[in-house]
Amino acid sequence: MGLGNPGRRYRGTRHNVGFEVVERLARRWGARFRAEGRAEVAQAEVGGEPVLLAKPLTFMNLSGQAVAELVRRRGLEPSHVLVVYDDMDLPVGAIRIRARGSAGGHRGMASVLEGLGTLEIPRVRVGIGRPGSDAVDHVLSRFEPEERGQVEEAVERAADAVEVALRDGIHRAMDRFNRKTAPAAAG
Repeated sequence: MGLGNPGRRYRGTRHNVGFEVVERLARRWGARFRAEGRAEVAQAEVGGEPVLLAKPLTFMNLSGQAVAELVRRRGLEPSHVLVVYDDMDLPVGAIRIRARGSAGGHRGMASVLEGLGTLEIPRVRVGIGRPGSDAVDHVLSRFEPEERGQVEEAVERAADAVEVALRDGIHRAMDRFNRKTAPAAAG
């Protein structure tokens, strides 16, 4: 599940880096998004297992509504949801994986945790850097040209981390990608 805001206006903004990661995975796996309830979903098979990629069609702060609806509709366990989203507490281009925990001030993740009724949701956070002033303006801004390369690398590493988490488990992904200098390939 990638978090972001729907619509062209928000495409490429810092807040939509979660969408970028799941879109990257969909391209890798040859999956196409289609509307389902309050989300866009793409189905794939990875390592012989079905995987569902999703992007809520709700705005970021209401992401939990779309996630909870999709989990109920598909008969999934909340523990099978992995969320990818932006994080201002990480430098641009950094990624961090956690197996569980609070939202850390991220309203979209707080909505997901509330909607699913548990803190036991694994997540991949992608750094968007600290704002100079207003946090809302920062998350809705686009990356500076000099940051875009770092972001592209982070999106690629985050997609790799999701693949490792799916194949080998969230703790193996944490061991591999939570280092200061994480390897670039999932292979």
